[in-house]
Order: sequence, then structure tokens, then C-alpha cells
Amino acid sequence: MKVERFFPDNIKAALKYDPPGSWMPELPAECIRLSSGYPDPELVPTEQIKAAVASLINEEQDLPLHYLGSPKMMTLRRQLLNRMAERGMEVKEEELLVTSGACQAIDLIARILLEENTVVVVESPTYMEALEIFRNYTNEIISIPVDEHGLRTDVLEEVLAARKQKGLTLPRLLYTIPTFQNPTGTTMSVERREQLISLSEKYDFLILEDDAYGELAFDKSPLPLKGIDTAGRVLYVGSLSKVVAPGMRVGWVAGDEQLVSACAWFKKDLEHPFAEATMASYLESIHLDKRALELKEVYQTKCDTLIRSLEQFFPDSVTWYMPEGGYFVWVDIPGVDTSELLKPALAAGVSFIPGKYFFLHQNEGRQFLRLSFSYAAKTEIVKGIQILGQLITNMAKDAKQTID
Repeated sequence: MKVERFFPDNIKAALKYDPPGSWMPELPAECIRLSSGYPDPELVPTEQIKAAVASLINEEQDLPLHYLGSPKMMTLRRQLLNRMAERGMEVKEEELLVTSGACQAIDLIARILLEENTVVVVESPTYMEALEIFRNYTNEIISIPVDEHGLRTDVLEEVLAARKQKGLTLPRLLYTIPTFQNPTGTTMSVERREQLISLSEKYDFLILEDDAYGELAFDKSPLPLKGIDTAGRVLYVGSLSKVVAPGMRVGWVAGDEQLVSACAWFKKDLEHPFAEATMASYLESIHLDKRALELKEVYQTKCDTLIRSLEQFFPDSVTWYMPEGGYFVWVDIPGVDTSELLKPALAAGVSFIPGKYFFLHQNEGRQFLRLSFSYAAKTEIVKGIQILGQLITNMAKDAKQTID
């Protein structure tokens, strides 16, 4: 039986792309994981979460384990609203929906807004899983470049003006990670943030702000787009995966009440009552500002270690952006196809993510790679960069000899 004939056309179109997660390399044992955008294992609060579970069960017995869950699910909503307010975003209770991680929030937004011919704008490069989600709903995706100051809003304005002049469909949604972007680690300047909000009003589109890394500032985190949005254009997506633990799968979307209500309509009861109640119990036991400071101190030190190692071991032709927070460093290696570099790197015991996976048009990313400083230990970071530096030097020599 040919099962494909049962799929509607939009599903057939989505299944033509690489399957989700195909970008993730298969790692050998004892590999130095500069590919992993995961928290430092030492920073995952296992004992405190264990205590939160015990406290929750002792207090509520079986209640958190039922379909309807615990009253602490509402406590979590209030905690998230309070944290947003502390970061300069005033949101009402009916304007926030807790989700199963940031990806569910992105998918729900895509589901309520996108059709086959809906135009979506993404950054270039961008978070590959968001790109995978958008491709499930539309083929009309436009990419706008990112530089050291974030999304090139000047290029965006040119593209929007040209499309309007030609009578082409204007975008309905723009997806951005303005703060400590994945994969580049860059942060959108205040001027560009203001220009982006202005463009959204002028050309009538919504902004999906992915702020997964916003709490991980080495100095001061900029005001999110949601904090300067006065017209209800921004759908803000937050996550506790980087602040607490990714396996808890706690994210949220905040925005216009009608849009959030539509997301809730399609979310139905696809949530995790026990995880949400546990998270609320955990957050009651800590001070988030203190937690954020702890994360900052560790990740800034590890980032510094990575940057010093790049300066020491990589050829002078290689460049990178200097992150002000988050997990990642984006590296440009002229003349090297980083997909070809990955195989000898894995054989030598170090992993990274080739840049092509972060681009709408993969050929644009062949000379780039993403390095993560969050997961590996500092000694592993130094060793891993030394190995990569030698491999890059060898590849450059081989390429030169071939040309000669």
C-alpha cells in the first residue's frame, strides 16, 4: 500500500525536507561536545528539583498527577508574568499561555497564522528548528541577513519596499531571536529594535520574538522587543530551558489576547501538569536574579575560555562574533566547507554544527560553523579548539597544494 496517497499536499511538501534533527551529528563516545546547546551539567539544579517534587507531593498528594493538575500551574503563570514585568514587559494574565517548551509555542503561532502562501521572514542564519516548523506550513519564506548588530533592518526595509512596489505579497510574520541569537550569538541594537517595531507597523506584520537566551546576559540584557511594543505586534516566546532545565519543557507565549486565545484553542490539553507544578514549586524556593547571576558567571568564564582558545589555535584568516551572552560563538572559516570538516573532527573526538543547517539556502552557510561553550568543561573546550584549529590548518594547506 502506498501510504503517501493519504497525505494532504501540505504534508507531502513538508516531508520533502530533511527530517527534524538530521543536522545533529552522531557523536562518538567521549566526544568533546562543542555542538551541544545544552546547559552545563553542573548547573542543572537536580537536588533542588528533587526537593521541589517532594514538597509538591507532600503538600498535594496525587493532585499534580491528574489531568487537571495542581493549583501551582496557575502559580507558574503568575511567576512568569512577574518575571516579565521585572524585565520591562507588562503582560496581563489572559495574554500569557504556558506551553511545552518554546518549540510548541512557535508551532502554535505558526499554526494559527500561516497558510500555504503566507510569507514569513526569518533571519539568515536562524534557529534551524524554527525553520523546520515554518516549512511545515508554508514555502514562502524570505531570509534577511544578520551581522554583528543583529538583524539587518536596513535590508529588511529595502525588501519590504520592493515587494510593496511590485505588488508582491507582504509578510504576515517575522521571526527573530534579537538577544544572544542562535546560532550567531549576536544581539540586535536598540536602534534596530526600534526600527523593526516601526517597520512592523508600517508594513502590517507581526513579530515572533524568541527570547530563549535573554536571561543569559554577561552584562545587562537589553529590553526585549515586547518591552517597546505599544501596538501589540510582538508575540513573545520565553523558555525556562536555559535558566532551569530543558527536560522540564516549560515555555510560554505572551501577546495580544486574541492571538494567545487562538494558540490555546489549538494547544487544547497538550501540556504537562506535573512538570509545570514542579517548576512552580522550584521557583518558589529560589531567587531568579541570584540564579541568573550564577549562570552568567559560569557561562561568561567558559565563553572567555573559548575565545582565548580561538585566538591561540585558529588561523588568522578565521573570524568570529563576540557574544554578550547566551551559549554560542559563530565562526567564519573562508575556503573551508565545514560539513567536510565535521567528519575528521568527529574522528578526532570533537563535534560542532556546520553552518549550512542554519540557512534557508544551505549553500550560503558552508564556510560557517557554530560552537557552543555551554555544555563542555573548560579543559575540554581548550582541547577541542586545539584539535579543530589543527584540522583547519591542515585543510587549508591541502587546498593550497591542490591549487598550486
